[in-house]
Amino acid sequence: MKRWRNSAAAILLLALGGAAAAVTAISFAQTERAHPAVRALVPDRLLALNDYFLGMVAERKIPGAVVLVQQHGKPVYFDTFGNRDSGHPMTADSIFRLYSMSKPITSVAAMMLVEDGKLKLDDPLSKYIPAFGDSKVGIDNKTGDEHASFGLVPLQRPITIADLLKHTSGITYGFYGDDPARKRYAQLDVFGRDWDNASWADRIAKLPLAEQPGTLWDYGHSTDILGRVIEVVSGQSLYHFLRDRLFDPLGMTDTSFYITDLQHRERVAEPFASDRMLGPVVGMHDPADLRLWQAGGSGLVGTISDYARFLQMLLNGGTLDGRRYLTGESVKEMTRDHIGPGSGIARDYYYFPGAVSGFGYGFAVRTKETVEEPGPLGEYRWDGVGGTFFWVDPVDDMFVLVMTQAPSQRWRMEVDVRKIVYEALK
Repeated sequence: MKRWRNSAAAILLLALGGAAAAVTAISFAQTERAHPAVRALVPDRLLALNDYFLGMVAERKIPGAVVLVQQHGKPVYFDTFGNRDSGHPMTADSIFRLYSMSKPITSVAAMMLVEDGKLKLDDPLSKYIPAFGDSKVGIDNKTGDEHASFGLVPLQRPITIADLLKHTSGITYGFYGDDPARKRYAQLDVFGRDWDNASWADRIAKLPLAEQPGTLWDYGHSTDILGRVIEVVSGQSLYHFLRDRLFDPLGMTDTSFYITDLQHRERVAEPFASDRMLGPVVGMHDPADLRLWQAGGSGLVGTISDYARFLQMLLNGGTLDGRRYLTGESVKEMTRDHIGPGSGIARDYYYFPGAVSGFGYGFAVRTKETVEEPGPLGEYRWDGVGGTFFWVDPVDDMFVLVMTQAPSQRWRMEVDVRKIVYEALK
């Protein structure tokens, strides 16, 4: 195992070590903000993360992990633990299924088009995908007969691009909840089919919305649909737009929807065989299984160094290494609460951001401070069902990024890691 501190010697060793070359990019993701953090991380206190993750591996809670804590644009803590699969130790360049950590990337891409003047937040979705012009909301008249009681009512207003960004479109998922609208999403079996983004979006448009647009935060396929909007507006496939505007300029060389070079397949981190299920019927996919669908909400794979550069760009207010990707105003707009008091937006039963957070454009946003879940107001975060998670703390000029493939452990890990990190601040 390698434990690096924020020192020239550590960075030099990283540069010389070919196996760890992927992490050298992290050390060059320098912050471009002049003001210092209110508190500083104490590296020795972060060593409690060693004991924590070694214990998780020893207890077979997780097969392995890669962990990064970065402040002022430099890694304060980095380590690898356990194995990426049964035959190989975890390495800095291991590739992870990001699942819903794809959503912030796709959301940023959409905001780039807003800044380009090619997309407006209040545009109706049907402007770009006409099939959504015929959308209806499914209602349950509760007669006891599912088919007889299910009805459709017109939209009170159109779905907008902003609705897609903040999950208030009424477009839901089919793998949780049992109301009649959700069941129709489950019956379509979108994860088991292989359509291109255009065909996929048209099929989703034929399904009933779970509720009226703009009334409820309801986690679902909104960001996948946003990916199709990006294709229509840009004239490119979603991957090619992300590659040209984000991945290549940022140096995110290992981030894609699929692994096309099979030599990289052995770098993919795997879960335990007993921990592959993401829901009742959906299991982890093989990133080397090439498909037509480029799922902007759940389809990306990548490495910790790639995602770290993306997060540092956001923490810098939209810039990295002298290049601007978003204006500071756009980053602020994405990372403020859009569903709080006065918005008229309720929260669904499951509400994954939790009681301390609202939601912005692609991120949960901290709106309450508690001892149980330490972190400042304005922190923003998200995670992936496969076991990856991050949070960005602008107050302390830092972010934390953890990658593993252990669906059953991600909630526990985020709570535990958060406590360790904030105990390391002085």
